[in-house]
Amino acid sequence: MAITTNAICNSFKKELLQGKHDFDTSSDTYKLAMYTSSATLGKSTTNYATNPGGGSNTEVTSSGYTAGGKALVNQGVKVSSSIAITDFADLSFTGVTLTARGALIYNTTTDGGSGTTDAVCVLDFGGDKTATAGTFTIQFPAFTTSAAILRLT
Repeated sequence: MAITTNAICNSFKKELLQGKHDFDTSSDTYKLAMYTSSATLGKSTTNYATNPGGGSNTEVTSSGYTAGGKALVNQGVKVSSSIAITDFADLSFTGVTLTARGALIYNTTTDGGSGTTDAVCVLDFGGDKTATAGTFTIQFPAFTTSAAILRLT
């Protein structure tokens, strides 16, 4: 079990071409869930789950953190120098004591009458990151063509 390097999920690439994801309006809601080093996440991840890889307790647990994580605020979509980008505002979990190794961004928007948990991308923190009775912040890169979290070239 492991969280592999940062990866855009293969299922997301296919769903993008099927028109299942909208980053330009408020019609789609994206969330970020955090995981321990026991989680199995990578480019083959297709959906949000509390225990990816079949282990137990792989999603972070803490008062102040709810299973499924928190909703992200989308920064919009733009194209510059033939590169399409989207990004999110930084996300903070306050009053938490936790250790996280990585995260999953996923789409929770209703698809055909039922909610979805479609995986978008896996974030590898590069090691365990902790907060003790404090604030845990996911800092997203700048909303630029060279740094945005999702870029299509």
